[in-house]
Amino acid sequence: MRAARCAGPSRWDGPPRFVALGDSLTEGVGDPVGDGWRGWAALLADGLTGTPASFTNLAVSGSQTRDVLERQLPAALELRPDLVSVVVGVNDTLRCTFDIQAVAARLDQVYAALTEQGAVLLTACLPDPGAMLGLPGALAHPLARRQRAVNTVVHALSDRYGALHLHACEGDWITDRALWSADRLHPGERGHRQLALRFHALLAEHGLATGPAPSPEPEFPAPTTSASLWWLATAGTGWVARRCTDLLPQLLTLAADELRHRARGTSARLDLRASAAVSAALAALSVAEQPDAA
Repeated sequence: MRAARCAGPSRWDGPPRFVALGDSLTEGVGDPVGDGWRGWAALLADGLTGTPASFTNLAVSGSQTRDVLERQLPAALELRPDLVSVVVGVNDTLRCTFDIQAVAARLDQVYAALTEQGAVLLTACLPDPGAMLGLPGALAHPLARRQRAVNTVVHALSDRYGALHLHACEGDWITDRALWSADRLHPGERGHRQLALRFHALLAEHGLATGPAPSPEPEFPAPTTSASLWWLATAGTGWVARRCTDLLPQLLTLAADELRHRARGTSARLDLRASAAVSAALAALSVAEQPDAA
């Protein structure tokens, strides 16, 4: 891993250039405005200074760490942002190709490139999708283990690169159904506003948010129950299906393995195996940075 960097300037000289990278969470899914999405990053942009920031949202629904590295990062670097958010990783856990070492290597490259350019970096760890969807334990535990691995990597790299990190993987906001949309994976408008408020408070602690904090109160009425169910049965179901189709066979195998270990009383081995994989992933980054590395 590269050497740690500070979190950037103590204040902006003018309205900052804010660029957001990530997946559907940052794209704004769950917070509809007009024919599109708004989301926490757009809400945050309006309160960074007295004048709205120059804001570009490069996040795309379904993105994985590979997409952020290969597609979104080059576009972000061209914009030379003063502030950049990178919130991604959940979609990686929903794929049969999940590899924590690859996730760590990609995030390391993204964080390094942005901080080397002088941008203030915002990151966040997130709740695991299995718990949010209310999956049975044998199915939820493998996903939880994967998300914990991603969060551990994000914690470590955020510290290494001096990022301003939001711990959003637990707390009351996860269990408050009023903050979440019908699909249980994306915040509703209230939830996006909570994320924007928490990021604003984090930036304000460092003198980097001097404008008004986003209001916690929704601007638009909450979707009716029937509208939410209709969305879930149509677009929402398709969203989940597109992201989980290739995972399902492997998830069933992981669930069977989970049940076998539970029956033998050896479930702790699965946690140890996941922890060892994370340690190896972070160690591999450190080795790669040595001047005499092969």
